[in-house]
Amino acid sequence: MADDDDKLEQLLDRLREERDELRVRAHLLKAELRDEWNAAERQWERFEPRLARLRKGARTSSEEVGAATRQLGEEIARSYRRLRDALK
Repeated sequence: MADDDDKLEQLLDRLREERDELRVRAHLLKAELRDEWNAAERQWERFEPRLARLRKGARTSSEEVGAATRQLGEEIARSYRRLRDALK
């Protein structure tokens, strides 16, 4: 379980760093990329609170919650990669 928590923390750190970088470059986004950015931001707004709840110890179904949280985080990461690649 601690390993899963560590992986989620690493994912969160990576996403925060990527998000911060993209937010600085957001003014460069083309109109069609803004929609993807906005969708990624809506996912981010769900991701952080979900991870916070998971940390607080909702251990009863933590495996399911953890898996769903990781999946959401990976979706955000894919969106960030597409946005970063489009800005190159």
